[in-house]
Amino acid sequence: MKRTFFLVLVVINTAFFSCIPYKDTVYLQNKSQATDSIQKIVEQQKPYRVQINDILNIRIKVTDQDNVQIFNPIGIGNLNASGAERAYFDGFTVDLHGNIRIPELGDMNVLGYTATEIETLITDKLLADQFKETANIFVTVKLTGLRYTTYGEIGSGMQTIYQERVNIFEAIANAGDITDVGNKKDVLIIRQYPEGQKIHHIDLTHVNVMNSPYYYIQPNDMIYVKPLKQKSWGTGTNVLQNIGAVATVLSLITTTILVFQRI
Repeated sequence: MKRTFFLVLVVINTAFFSCIPYKDTVYLQNKSQATDSIQKIVEQQKPYRVQINDILNIRIKVTDQDNVQIFNPIGIGNLNASGAERAYFDGFTVDLHGNIRIPELGDMNVLGYTATEIETLITDKLLADQFKETANIFVTVKLTGLRYTTYGEIGSGMQTIYQERVNIFEAIANAGDITDVGNKKDVLIIRQYPEGQKIHHIDLTHVNVMNSPYYYIQPNDMIYVKPLKQKSWGTGTNVLQNIGAVATVLSLITTTILVFQRI
C-alpha cells in the first residue's frame, strides 16, 4: 500500500513540475502597470541605414521615360526568376565597399545612408550629369524585401517579407510560430552593426516588449529561440502528456522487475 501511494506521488509530482507553466506560453502579459507605449514606439522608429549585401530596388522616372530605360533594368538578368530571385537580378547589391553600380552614373557609396538620402544622392547626380530640372526627375529607392533568418525552436530558414516595417510577432508568425518547448521569455536577436554583430534579448511574454528598441526587426537580423529545459528532460508539455510518459516508464520498470523475479 505504501509503495502504491509513493508511486502515485511520484506520478503527480512529475506531471505537475515537469510540464510547461501557462505563464511561459502566453504572449504580451501585463506583468506590471501598463503605460501608454505609443509615443515610445514612435520615438524608436529610426530610418534604416543601408548595410553591405543589402539589395536595393531603384526606379527612376522622368518626363520622357524612354530616356531612363537603361537605369531600370527590369527582368534582364533572368526572365524566369520571380519573387526574391527576381529582386536579386533586378536590384542593386551593396558591395563590400558600400557601393552600388548604376548604369551611366558609375559607383555610388550608399553605406550607412537611408533610402531617402540615397534618392537625393541619385537625383542630384542625374541633374548634374544627365538631365535638367525640367525633366521632372522622380527617384524611388526601397529594400527588396525585409530578409531575416530564424532558427532554434521556430520554423528555421531565410525569411523574406515585402514590407518596410515588420515587428517581432509578424516575423515569428511568418516563420511558423514558436514551438511549445521554445523559450518565449528570452528570444535572441542577433543584429548587424558597422562595428560587428550584437546580441539582444527580448521577453515576448511581457507586454512591455512593444517598448523595446528591438520590437521592430531590421534586415539581416537573426532570430534564435532557445529550447526550454523541459525539452531536454523529454517530458510532455502538459499534465496529461507527463502522466502518460511517467506511466509508461513505471510500467516498463514494473514489468522488468516482475520478469527478473520469475527468473
